[in-house]
Amino acid sequence: MPILIRYGHRSWLVPLAVMALVVGVDAATPVSFASVSWLVMVPVVAGGLCGPAATGLFALLTIAAYPALDNIWSKSQGVEDFLLVIAGALLSVPISIFRARAAAYVRHLQGTAETTRQVVLRPVPPGWGGVDSAARYLAADVEARVGGDFYDVLATPFGARVILGDVQGKGLPAVSAAAALVGCFREAAFHEGDLATVASWLEERLHRQNLLAERLGEREERFATAVVIWFPLDAPGEIEVVNFGHDSPYVLGPAGLRQLPPGEGAPIGLAQLSGGLPEVRRLRLDVDETILIVTDGVTEARDRVGTFFPLRTHLERLAKIPGAASPGLLVDEVAAAVVLHTGGRLGDDTALLAVRQIAGARDATW
Repeated sequence: MPILIRYGHRSWLVPLAVMALVVGVDAATPVSFASVSWLVMVPVVAGGLCGPAATGLFALLTIAAYPALDNIWSKSQGVEDFLLVIAGALLSVPISIFRARAAAYVRHLQGTAETTRQVVLRPVPPGWGGVDSAARYLAADVEARVGGDFYDVLATPFGARVILGDVQGKGLPAVSAAAALVGCFREAAFHEGDLATVASWLEERLHRQNLLAERLGEREERFATAVVIWFPLDAPGEIEVVNFGHDSPYVLGPAGLRQLPPGEGAPIGLAQLSGGLPEVRRLRLDVDETILIVTDGVTEARDRVGTFFPLRTHLERLAKIPGAASPGLLVDEVAAAVVLHTGGRLGDDTALLAVRQIAGARDATW
């Protein structure tokens, strides 16, 4: 539970409050109402929330408190009730030990998943490739922290190239496909000058990934929607875009909000069924404009009543705020709005990438 992870260092306050409540009820009620045996709840609650040391302390405190309270208010409930409290206290310690081991195992899994996330979604240095960029990944599974969404910003001899995509499906197969595509993009986009050739490498890489998965017993072929954008060094006012059936990116700038032409191409992995790869488009992009690309975790985010997140409406409001087109601020604002809209209950993994060419940047460190 996220709330227990966040406030775990204060978990001892819960059994302490339970003990105070039992003592208060026992003191405030008449002799005919004996509630001191409710102290058995204190070590049990501690076992479910606290570490073994704190649980053991509450167990000893409960065993000592029972006869003391029973003598003060003369509400004897018999030896059998005292034995019940002792049994609860003794059981609480192994419960706490098992829970602590399970929590340690979960933390180990989280660390492993975090390492995987850093490989697939590596941090991007500021100004990398001559562009200002910001990205955010929100996992629907708080324990796994990684899914089939992927992105990268690459510095190349030809100018910055970026990708954001979403692999169909869930779990390890989707993560493996995402890792394969990101690895392919990092090599092909660096060495190939033609963006159409980069697109063909992505298609071929996922095809081979699906063949490997099939040999390993995976029955479902994977495909991925994605957007690849190139900021040519020799054309600072233009970009080249390949859209593999992904939601069209938004552009924010001083002139307001606009959306790039929709992606009519097939997703990566389905080129053979659709008759070929999507076309490469060269489009206008002013230096002071920011491109925002998101996965369907944003566009299909729902609130409690099932209403989709109004991304365009939110971006239109942000476009009126001076400085809101800054990649870092834009990603933070949209991500926070999605979490607020869903109440923190994301139904799908979510990735956001905002990128803007740095004015006057002609050389990329690569």
